Amino acid sequence: MVFSSQLMESAVNEFAKLPGIGRKTALRLVLHLLKQEKENVEHFGEVISRMRNEIRFCQRCHNVSDADICSICSNTSRKQELICVVETLREVIAIEATQQYNGVYHVLGGVISPLDGIGPDQLHIESLLNRAAKEKTDEIIFALSPTIQGDTTIYYIQKKLQATGIRITTIARGIAFGGELEYTDEMTLARSLQNRLPIENYVTGR
Repeated sequence: MVFSSQLMESAVNEFAKLPGIGRKTALRLVLHLLKQEKENVEHFGEVISRMRNEIRFCQRCHNVSDADICSICSNTSRKQELICVVETLREVIAIEATQQYNGVYHVLGGVISPLDGIGPDQLHIESLLNRAAKEKTDEIIFALSPTIQGDTTIYYIQKKLQATGIRITTIARGIAFGGELEYTDEMTLARSLQNRLPIENYVTGR
């Protein structure tokens, strides 16, 4: 692409850095912004800047938040004794979209993957163990993507929690092995949550 404006070229280059955005799509976005009122574009930039600078992570579950404790953890109508363990924010969004879960979450920040240099110490596993020890927890549901790395993470944490007496389950196998949880349709994900299995059945079944 040849641009008559370096400012436009720079803007296209920045948009093209976003995942899933090629240079043609980036150009369409830039041209769209050029058609907007200056006030609208300035507001757009301010919202993005404010999001990046002011967003926090929940001190309890590590979900994104506008305060020290996220809106899900602080919601007294949710079952605080039921914890759903997920990899990232994307899985929280996917499960919330089903409207079938009324507990709280714990975001690990990934899964154990030695080949990628990610061990237990790089994840929010210790804080989960502390929650299980200090809070009144009845059940922990593992909702990790059904991959080798996800299974390894479940096995590791389940061993750490074994002595707590807490009921430990995992979502049912409505999701194909090797699939990514965030791309699973809402109906399948909802059924997997409702038909969750005791962790013992899951481990021995593999």
